[in-house]
Amino acid sequence: MLFYFFTYLHRTFGIPGFGVFRYITFRAGAAAVTALIISFWLGPKIIRKLRELQIGEAAKLEAPKTHLVKAGTPTMGGLIVLLSILIPALLWTDLKNVYILLILFVTVTLGTVGFLDDYLKVIGKKPKGLIWKYKIVGQVFVGLIVGGVIYFFPQWIDTELVRMKSSTTVPFFKYLEFDFGIFYIPMVIFVITATSNAVNLTDGLDGLAIGNVGIVAFTLAIITYISGHAIWSQYLTIPYLRGNGELTIYCSAITGASLGFLWFNSHPAQVFMGDTGSLALGGVIGAMCVLIKKELLLPTLGGVFLMESISVIIQRMYFKYTKKRYGEGKRVFKMAPIHHHFELLGWSEPKIVMRFYIIAILLMILSLATFKVR
Repeated sequence: MLFYFFTYLHRTFGIPGFGVFRYITFRAGAAAVTALIISFWLGPKIIRKLRELQIGEAAKLEAPKTHLVKAGTPTMGGLIVLLSILIPALLWTDLKNVYILLILFVTVTLGTVGFLDDYLKVIGKKPKGLIWKYKIVGQVFVGLIVGGVIYFFPQWIDTELVRMKSSTTVPFFKYLEFDFGIFYIPMVIFVITATSNAVNLTDGLDGLAIGNVGIVAFTLAIITYISGHAIWSQYLTIPYLRGNGELTIYCSAITGASLGFLWFNSHPAQVFMGDTGSLALGGVIGAMCVLIKKELLLPTLGGVFLMESISVIIQRMYFKYTKKRYGEGKRVFKMAPIHHHFELLGWSEPKIVMRFYIIAILLMILSLATFKVR
């Protein structure tokens, strides 16, 4: 809205200085700062309200015993993150841009699914919250809409997208694209569902999920800017997607919101994100990679989330296999997801979180290196 307002003033009255609002870099910075300010302003108010309503985290029996002290900590703090993203997006992005409309749809829809899950857990007193099948239905629905729009109506989004509507770029290779063909929409559904659940699994230690989300969002801000910039995309020989640059502003808002929420979520956490935030943010990361045609970069970019998910899959499969073969289930890790394994090895929570941040930053550098080392 502010984008339209200041652009109108500049074009109509020629007010000096207002032309800067046309630039993506300026609006991206403004979105990040706005998100950070909103987080700092809304955070204490929402945390206070959650405490008044006694909306606290229940003790998790499947977590290490050291987590019992966290019982009662306010949850559903994802509301802070989502509001800190959505408000700057409405203020600073071009709302006629279909990339923005799609990513807003992903955020709001999966945020609603996560909110229902948290509500049923805390208010409805249902330990498992929303039945997992309904969560999957919500995630599949989002993937179906995003994939369907790109595959059947690419001209609505970007004329440059028509040529490669069902294909994606391959990291480390110039001019090489992989075409998913008729499997494109199922692939989009899988990517969005997998990343949404992966971030949800990672949200088990104070600051772990939101810090990694911020690092990934910052990386995506750089990538989307390059993809939407005619000169930079040509220099790095990657597909130029004309309207992609607006997503830079959205990614910057996520980065600012992540930093703001981390202020309250760092150890010892004053509030937990809950599924309200984790399901939405994970889905947004997956959808963002789909929209910029970098789906195959996701395992590198989101390596921490992938590691968490794989640890759970390995643990469950090995337990079932050994129970069926030997009559007694055995485990590869002391506990899954893998961050709990390190806890039980004696690592302190802040140490685990900080080391996972380091891994995420290294993966960020590697992801950006794929644009040049080809």
